[in-house]
Amino acid sequence: MFDVVGLGELLIDFTYAGASQNGMRLFEQNPGGAPANVLTALANFGRRVAFIGKVGADMHGDFLRETLNGKRIDTSGVVVDEDAFTTLAFVSLNAAGERGFAFARKPGADTRLRTEELPREIIKRCAIFHFGSLSLTEEPARQATLDAVALARDSGAIVSYDPNYRAQLWRDADEAVRMMRNAAAYADVVKLSEEEVPLLTGETCREKGAKRLLEQGCSCVAVTMGGKGAAAYTAKTSATVPARQARVVDATGAGDAFWGGFLFQIVERGLARGALKDLDSRTLTDFVAFANAVAALCVQKRGGMPAMPRLEDVKRSLSGDNRR
Repeated sequence: MFDVVGLGELLIDFTYAGASQNGMRLFEQNPGGAPANVLTALANFGRRVAFIGKVGADMHGDFLRETLNGKRIDTSGVVVDEDAFTTLAFVSLNAAGERGFAFARKPGADTRLRTEELPREIIKRCAIFHFGSLSLTEEPARQATLDAVALARDSGAIVSYDPNYRAQLWRDADEAVRMMRNAAAYADVVKLSEEEVPLLTGETCREKGAKRLLEQGCSCVAVTMGGKGAAAYTAKTSATVPARQARVVDATGAGDAFWGGFLFQIVERGLARGALKDLDSRTLTDFVAFANAVAALCVQKRGGMPAMPRLEDVKRSLSGDNRR
């Protein structure tokens, strides 16, 4: 039995890392991909997790599989494609640690996952199934993702969804909005950024947007707000927690770190799908506070996966609050 199984993109983040002696820009090879980042956080917290996706038969694909194995993430669902290159993302950082992206994905191996390649037994044996929207941008990965979600739901798993909108990877905004909204209808828990609320719901107000997703059948919605913190909503209650103080080195993976922390709390408390809608305000506040602490530690390091903190670091950070 797996605590969390994630499906989606596994890629290289080439993150800007200064200049060479000749004045040329240097980029650092970091393992990444939003679903894989979430799983890394959970693996660091001692949870049993598995990744499903596709990489190329190249040096980057080998590096990514080795990295996941080193994190004790099950890779039996990672398929190697002989005909497509592993997806690459080049990440620029401004003075505040915020990112810009340029993708090499035409096509990337991650978009070529097929339904018949899904490890059905792994999907059927998980407490939470997590996916994002980047595997919905192209066929055949789009159909494979939807089929995996359906199998997970039929098997009783909690379905987790993070739209993680990247405009460059969609043909146009209309297709992105349509597909991302359709996918949200299958989710029990959704994490989105404040900027993604209008795309997913048509509402500019995060409270109204969350309410719309809850009315569509979602049990719990979390909205991250960068330096302003994060909020979570159920049909019965809500909780808003300010951001923690942190020196931002690289915001890559911050939302994934947050969501890894949030899902960890669901697993840690042994919650089933039906219990999510009944979370009380105190519990919801605890979930968001823990997730904020994970994200705050993440942004103080470079990269996505390499920046995911250990559980003892999160607990130490939170216990420091209690001593003051």
